Order: sequence, then structure tokens, then C-alpha cells
Amino acid sequence: MISVNIICKNEEKNIEDCLESVPWADEIIVVDGESTDRTAEIAGKYTKNVFVNKWEGFAFQRQFALDKSSKEWVLVLDADERCSNELREEILSIINTNDIKYNGFKLPRKNFFLSKWIKHGGWYPGYQKRFFRRESTKISDRLVHEGYEIDGETGVMKSDVIHYTVQSISEFMTKVNKYSSLQAEEKRDRKKVGFTDILFRPIWGFINMYFIRAGFRDGIHGLMVANFDVITNMLTYMKIWESQNKNGSK
Repeated sequence: MISVNIICKNEEKNIEDCLESVPWADEIIVVDGESTDRTAEIAGKYTKNVFVNKWEGFAFQRQFALDKSSKEWVLVLDADERCSNELREEILSIINTNDIKYNGFKLPRKNFFLSKWIKHGGWYPGYQKRFFRRESTKISDRLVHEGYEIDGETGVMKSDVIHYTVQSISEFMTKVNKYSSLQAEEKRDRKKVGFTDILFRPIWGFINMYFIRAGFRDGIHGLMVANFDVITNMLTYMKIWESQNKNGSK
């Protein structure tokens, strides 16, 4: 009754642990975005359903994985995520219920930054729509922070997805640069960006995350998380400004 969907690219460090957390699923769909490492080879040890598909964005890959799925229910994981034992038991308990009134569920996600669980700053529980009926769900078409739109009622689960979001500072800086570019592309036509956006939006983001949402309670890790939010915001709005003002364009 359950398909697991995983999209990935160059995730040989993570994909095995991810797959080892879901051997109980009836079907595992892995969509590899033409990796240049051993991601697809490793995935092939766990499932016959490994599809190599040119990377054309997160939403496109997620839709491709959904289209390849055949089971009634779908659990979505990224390569750096794990299905906890508690989540497995909760999922199995739900689908063994005779009358399920929900077509999908929001899952809490436990994010780890350099091996520390970040509990504050808005990072937890960070609910994600990741478990749903396949026929009742479609993908929102966004460049970044794409998601699943569920037709019908949505419930909330208690057990966590485990997310090893940051395992090294240098790797995370690469992700920040990538995501800020996607966010800039998505937002560049919304409004003109100027001096105040570049100066004050990152500052407000830091105040909100570190003080209002109590990121300081996570110690030095919370400080680093808030600083990365500043960097991401600043890069996003600088890239929007660059795009709007290149060659005298808007």
C-alpha cells in the first residue's frame, strides 16, 4: 500500500542510510538526476525502481517520481532524511485503520545542524506534507520550497522525519548559494528591490529567528543557523537586484 519517493543527485554519502530506513515499504521509487557519483549504483542495491532522469528542477523531479509510483499511499523523503522507527510504526498503524478520514498528513521534521538537533528558531517542528494518497495529490510548481497540494482533509502526525540538513559548513554554503539563486529567480518579478531590502530584510530575519523565535536557546549552533539565514536573505536580494538592473533592465 505504500510507495516511498526519493529524488536525489550526487548523494552517495546519504542515500544508503535513507534507503535503510524504509525497507518495510511496498515500493521504493528513486529518481536520480544524472548523478556523477555512485548514487544510482547504491540505490540499485535496495530497489529495482531506480530511474535516471535529467534534472530540471525539484518540482519536475517530484512529479516524475509520483508518476512512477503505483501504491495508494506515498511517503516522500530526501536523501539526507531518514524515516524514524516511531514514524514507521505510526504510518503502519494509520494505513491499517479501516476508516481513514484524511487524504494526507503533515509530518514534523527534526533538523540536525552539525549533529545537533535545532529545536528553536522556527526549525521545529517544521511540518511537511510528506505522506498522502497518491490520487489526491499534486505538486506545486515552484523553483524552491515546492510542495505537495493535497485535495481533502490533512491530518498531523506525531512522529518525526529525521533530517541531517547540515553536515559541514562548506557543503551548506554551496546549498545556500544554490537556493538563494532559485529564490531570486522566483521573486525577481514581484517588486523592485532596493537599498532597504538588501540592508533591512536580512537584519529582520536574524532578529526574528534568533530572538523572537528563541534561536539563542540552541547555543552556538543556533547563532550559526541565524547567521546562515542572514547570508541567504542577503544573497537572495542582491541577486534579485543584480537581475533587475543588468543591462539597464528593470
